Amino acid sequence: MKLCFFHLMPYQFLPPDFEKQYGSVWVDVPNDLFDPAKGHELYNDYLDELEYAETMGFDGLCVNEHHNNAYGLMPSPNLMAASMVRRTSQAAMVVLGNSLALYNPPTRVAEEFAMLDVMSGGRLIAGFPLGTSMDTVFAYGQVPATLREKYLEAHDLVIKAWTERKPFAFNGKHTQTRYVDIWPRPYQQPHPPIWVPGSGSLETWDFTIDYDYVYCYLSYQGYKVGKMVLDGFWEELDRREKEFNPYHAGFLQLVAVSEQDNQIDEYKDDIEYFFKKCLHVPASYASAPGYRSERSVRSGLSQATVAARREQNTEFTWKDFIDAGNVIAGSPATVREELRHAIKELRVGNLMLLLQFGDMPRERAFKNTHLFGTEVLPYLRDLWEEYDNRWWPQPLQHVRQPSVPGKTG
Repeated sequence: MKLCFFHLMPYQFLPPDFEKQYGSVWVDVPNDLFDPAKGHELYNDYLDELEYAETMGFDGLCVNEHHNNAYGLMPSPNLMAASMVRRTSQAAMVVLGNSLALYNPPTRVAEEFAMLDVMSGGRLIAGFPLGTSMDTVFAYGQVPATLREKYLEAHDLVIKAWTERKPFAFNGKHTQTRYVDIWPRPYQQPHPPIWVPGSGSLETWDFTIDYDYVYCYLSYQGYKVGKMVLDGFWEELDRREKEFNPYHAGFLQLVAVSEQDNQIDEYKDDIEYFFKKCLHVPASYASAPGYRSERSVRSGLSQATVAARREQNTEFTWKDFIDAGNVIAGSPATVREELRHAIKELRVGNLMLLLQFGDMPRERAFKNTHLFGTEVLPYLRDLWEEYDNRWWPQPLQHVRQPSVPGKTG
């Protein structure tokens, strides 16, 4: 089992009545709500939390890309990964990821990911998300009907840039360049493992199966709702007569660990802030016309998850989110039991844990991470050990550590 520490880097200082006074946390949330001095503290706290997760035994550290929002302060996840590379030595750098269609030319992604892979000594996992409707269509002005076509062409260019050993010309519909010749090239050969985040689009299932990439279902509705989507993915894999392997998929789960079950109310404000404020996005932004294909719309999967999110975010209390499985919470024993059940239900070999969420303060994030790392994580390691994981970075050798003459600590 691979367990990764996932961080969104949310802005923690939204007004108490934010969801009533503002239409959305994404796209058009005014940036006069952002205090750069507080942001400085948050970035440093968040990097500390990610680096601490490595010492607690997490296999990977996950960051991702979003724009025009207070939900996640990472317009460039590559900057966050680069900040961590020199202060970590074992954990995979899981960048989930770079939205390929937003880069002109996409070779920028090939170059920066190759840099991260070389800097880390081969620890990069490259994430290739299509990008949310909010980020791609509204924040970056992409045409929704051609977004996936542009994404697929960008993917082909990046893969070729990583694997070709001589300069070549690329003459695509959306990108034309005379000389593609990236320096450096990736440490891992032929290229880093590729994970593709998704939210229920059938085309993402097709893409990850066609190219043998990891499908990562990123949802905040919890494993009970997520099972519907992942069951569909496994059924499609079976329909194509592909061999089942739990490491072919991943899932994101919020977790809150307390010393005792009756102490979980210490997380109530963090849960409320995350679901009520950080996910305060109207449907008009979440699904621009043309963003989802007719096939995906007709499947009903995306609509079902969007409807579940809308109901939960308006009607649920913090206790309801726990009861529904959005947040797995309780003592280490309780969390271990429910997580093992969830992993078996979902049949996933990669679990991404959101242990800092909402306006959770630094001290509580460290506590949650410590309790999970010492009293939950070791008890999940044995799951799926009979399967080969071909989607994980290769073993590292001779990884350099920071070394500055005359400087210690």
